Amino acid sequence: MLVMTVAMGASAEEAGGLTWSAPAEWAAQPARPMRAATYKVPAAKGDTEDAELAVFYFGQGQGGAVDANVKRWVAQFQKPDGKPLEDKDAKTKQEKVNGLPVTTVEVKGTYAGGGPMMGPAAPKPNFKLRGAIVEGPEGALFYKLTGPEKTVNGAEKGFRKMVESVKPAAKK
Repeated sequence: MLVMTVAMGASAEEAGGLTWSAPAEWAAQPARPMRAATYKVPAAKGDTEDAELAVFYFGQGQGGAVDANVKRWVAQFQKPDGKPLEDKDAKTKQEKVNGLPVTTVEVKGTYAGGGPMMGPAAPKPNFKLRGAIVEGPEGALFYKLTGPEKTVNGAEKGFRKMVESVKPAAKK
């Protein structure tokens, strides 16, 4: 197990045949199950909590369809009155980055999380999710930035730069 952890740590910015560069101010976190990488994004002035960027890679043909993942991410948020958000409450966009299909999503509200072990213990108001799903030759990479709205907004340029850095890994 130790060898696997060390190997995963060494390739924290490569998974599924793709590489990326995270902003230097985002602190890489220890390896976690089901994640290719995790970064702590420092809280914006006035916020009491950091944001987190999780990078998921499940393997070729794994992880579900892009649309299903966007719906799942949107469903992790609620309106202030506790009612679920709808797809129209999220901003989505399809584009090509370095020749790869990318779907971005942005949603805000009360973050209720994604079920056991996947979200906060209590709903968190005024949170935001900025995500990107990059469809690579060996399967999709899922970049999910969640945290206080102000902190996520402050990390927007770094997130965008990171997404634009995603490209196929050099052949070994």
